[in-house]
Amino acid sequence: MPWRYFLDEAVERLRSAGAASPEIDARRIVEEASGHDGAELVLRLDDPATVLGVARYDSMVARRARGEPLQYVLGRWGFRQLDLMVDRRVLIPRPETEVLVGVALDELERQAGDGPLVVVDLGTGSGAVALSLAAERDDVEITAVERSADALAVARANLAGLGQRATCVRMLEGSWFEPVDPELRGRVHVVVSNPPYVAEADELPPEVSDWEPAEALVAGPSGLEAAEAIIEGAPEWLRPGGTLVLELAPDQLDVAGARAVERGFGPVDVVPDLAGRRRVLRARLRS
Repeated sequence: MPWRYFLDEAVERLRSAGAASPEIDARRIVEEASGHDGAELVLRLDDPATVLGVARYDSMVARRARGEPLQYVLGRWGFRQLDLMVDRRVLIPRPETEVLVGVALDELERQAGDGPLVVVDLGTGSGAVALSLAAERDDVEITAVERSADALAVARANLAGLGQRATCVRMLEGSWFEPVDPELRGRVHVVVSNPPYVAEADELPPEVSDWEPAEALVAGPSGLEAAEAIIEGAPEWLRPGGTLVLELAPDQLDVAGARAVERGFGPVDVVPDLAGRRRVLRARLRS
């Protein structure tokens, strides 16, 4: 059978299973199973499918039909310039976090000088933020912290794929600032984080709550526990004029911003995500 047959079959199977975007999901699965991406797949749809390719295709379609997120089914996902390994040990990289990286890059550019720029990425997960910064600037030294040993294993696998730029990233296991080298106190240009910010009582879509790691999503009763810990600790590590960049829920940003001002930050502002929703807190430490 040609790949065209399996593409059509996948669309029908996923549509019957209630997938929200069966055509897109089916195409991505067939691309992965066939090894032909994008326009190449169009040219190769009439090629006969291989035995191994069909076995992989069947497994991926079945997993997606059961509700497993497409990103985990594929085992990888694009994020800015990177192609990251992802599985159930880490959160799925999202477009909102690409905006977080963009804000961090702007703040690094603002502070660029003669020496290296020092970054601390807290709760690195898959490594998406830290590795994007390393890939997109050649003058950074990054410490990436993650408390989950399982997530850190994924981040380190992604770091290995970064090539020569991997040498500027140090990955540490621990909670927030705890494992960071004490010699970095007062020297950090940017502290960046996409921390857990879901409250315990919040309801999440099943595709999130049933599959993604709860410890990377839920911060505690209020949802602000992780952000508060980071805001409390950041002034000790940032240089004067350095910046704290946090991704949070839209309704948390005013409270978080006020607490940042109390801790010596100012100015503090909010950057919207690609959908126009309030998303990223940018707080500069007063000199």
